[in-house]
Amino acid sequence: MSAECLVSIAEIEGRGRSVVASQALKAGQVLLTDSPILLYSPLPFINPQSHQHRSYCNHCSKTLLQSPFSPCPSCSLLFCNATCLSRASSSSHSPYVCQALSRLQNSSLLLLERHLQARFLIAAFNLSIVSPPRFQTLLSLQGTVTDHDASDAHFLHSLISTICPPPSIPSIELTAALLAKDRLNAFGLMEPFNQHLQRSVRAYGIYPKASFFNHDCLPNACRFDYVDTARHNNTDIIVRILHDVPQGREICLSYFPVNLDYSTRQKRLLEDYGFACDCDRCKVEANWSDNDNDKDGVDNNEEEEDEVMDEDEDEDEQMVASGGAENEDTDFPHAYFFVTYMCNVNNCGGTLAPLPPSPVSPSNVMECNVCSNLKNKDAV
Repeated sequence: MSAECLVSIAEIEGRGRSVVASQALKAGQVLLTDSPILLYSPLPFINPQSHQHRSYCNHCSKTLLQSPFSPCPSCSLLFCNATCLSRASSSSHSPYVCQALSRLQNSSLLLLERHLQARFLIAAFNLSIVSPPRFQTLLSLQGTVTDHDASDAHFLHSLISTICPPPSIPSIELTAALLAKDRLNAFGLMEPFNQHLQRSVRAYGIYPKASFFNHDCLPNACRFDYVDTARHNNTDIIVRILHDVPQGREICLSYFPVNLDYSTRQKRLLEDYGFACDCDRCKVEANWSDNDNDKDGVDNNEEEEDEVMDEDEDEDEQMVASGGAENEDTDFPHAYFFVTYMCNVNNCGGTLAPLPPSPVSPSNVMECNVCSNLKNKDAV
C-alpha cells in the first residue's frame, strides 16, 4: 500500500491543517517521501568555505570528499561533478542565480545575518522563472507575515531590486510573504554526524507535503534523510512512524531535538514559529522548577533508568501510543519515550524509529535519524 493512502490532511481546531492517520498505522511504516521544491545553501556570501569544516555540492548537497570538483566558471561555486553542474544550470543555479550570487558576494551593504534570507529569496525568485507551478506551490504554504518579516522585506527587496533584479521584480508584499513561508516551512538538511563536532545545516529546503506536519514535543513520527548515501533523489526526506498509532490520530514531528528542556523549546517555538506549545509534555514540565530541566535530557542517572525499566512495559507503550501520560502525578511521566526512542550515542540527540516492517511482522531494529546507528529494540 502506498504511503499516500496512510495519511490525510484535516483541519483540527486550534492547530490548523494537520496530518492524521487514515488507518491504523504500524511502527516503522513510511508515511511520506517528499522532494524539495527548492534548496538553498545556508553559507554566507563572503568566503563561504571558511565558515565550515566541510564543503557541499551546490546542487545535490552531497559532501565533497575528493577533487576534482566542478566549479561554476562564472561564480566559482562548487559542484560534485559536471553532471550536477549541468543539471543545476537549468534549475537551481540558473544564469540569474549565478549572477545574483556573484553580485551579492561583492556587496558591502548586506549584513551577515541577512545572508540566509537573501539566499532564500534568490532561490525563490529563480523558482518563479524556471518552474512557475512549483512557485505557486510555495505561495500556497502557510505563513503569516510578521512585522519582522515586513521590515526585512523592505531592506532585502530594495537591495535585490538594485543589485540583482529578477526578470520580473516582485512587490515588497510578495517578498514579505515569501520570507514568512520560508520561516515557517523550511527544513534543514544537516551535516554528517560527528561525535566531536557540532553539526550545522548543509542546506535548507522547502518540502510542500512535509510542511503540513505540526509540532509535538513528544512526536509520534520522525524524519530521515540520506543525502550522502542515496543514489537517486538524495535530498528527499522520509517520515516514519515511531510506534503503533490508531486511525484518526494526528501525526506530529518535533521541530528540533526532543531532549531540549522546556524553556528552550518554548523560546525556539515562539521566536521561530510564533506559537507557544501546550502539548501534554509541556503541560507537565511547565510546573517544574528551572533546576529540574535536566529531566528532559537523555543523561538520566542509572537509578532513574532502572526505575523506568522496572515499570510494566506494556502499559508504557500504551501511554506513548495514546499521545501522552495517563497519570500526570508522576514526576517524569514521559520517561519511557526517552528510554525507548532517544539515541544514546554521545553528542547525538537523535530519535530512534523502527525500520519499515515486513508485511507479516514488525521490525525489531531501530534506526537513529541523526547518527544512523542501528539498535535492536529488545536491547533498548
